[in-house]
Amino acid sequence: EVHLVESGGGSMQAGGSLRLSCVVSGYPYNRNCVGWFRQAPGKWRERVARIHVDVEDTDYANSVKGRFTLSQDNAKNTVYLQMNSLKPEDTAMYYCAATSLPPYACLQADTDKFTYWGQGTQVTVSS
Repeated sequence: EVHLVESGGGSMQAGGSLRLSCVVSGYPYNRNCVGWFRQAPGKWRERVARIHVDVEDTDYANSVKGRFTLSQDNAKNTVYLQMNSLKPEDTAMYYCAATSLPPYACLQADTDKFTYWGQGTQVTVSS
């Protein structure tokens, strides 16, 4: 019954900001580990960030560290990805995904560990 819906993508000039949202049904009692991934055409899917919503532990890929920030609003069953100082290389389809894991495992989990996925939201950054 877990369902995820991403929103907030769009087109932005380099240096601009976007905030992505991921609404998770059954939150917070169905799944406690939420990840953000991205994939550009012709490239491998890469992990962007992860959050364990119960303890609010977070992890970021080196390519986005210092520019992207995770947050959550439990009342809205929503995880946010604030993206600042956007670069053309950030252009990709962004997906949120969820699973159930303890904090340590959550912050090391990759694609194969996430059972539930959203449909994706496109982010395009132009120079």
